[in-house]
Amino acid sequence: MVEQNAKRSASRCPTHPGAVLREDVIPAVKRSKTEIARLLGVSRQHLHDILEEKKPISPEVAVRIGKLFGNGAGIWVRMQAAYDTWHAEQTVDVSGIETLKVA
Repeated sequence: MVEQNAKRSASRCPTHPGAVLREDVIPAVKRSKTEIARLLGVSRQHLHDILEEKKPISPEVAVRIGKLFGNGAGIWVRMQAAYDTWHAEQTVDVSGIETLKVA
């Protein structure tokens, strides 16, 4: 069997973790968004904003999501960091910053 590593094109924005929750995770557990918000201990509006990609998943919410779905906080924090970093790389002008070389 040939192992293949799926790589995202650097020009493509990583998926917001809220989209993963909205499209894959919450439908798989067959629970309402209201119930998920209650189980997470967050408001329905806060969860809605995450699912609509209007708010990031904070480390605190990542811990709650990781516990609720059993996959730990790390994956949610890494997804959010990848999303945030990609957007920063698209918008921050670093052309005036030199790159230092280690002697």
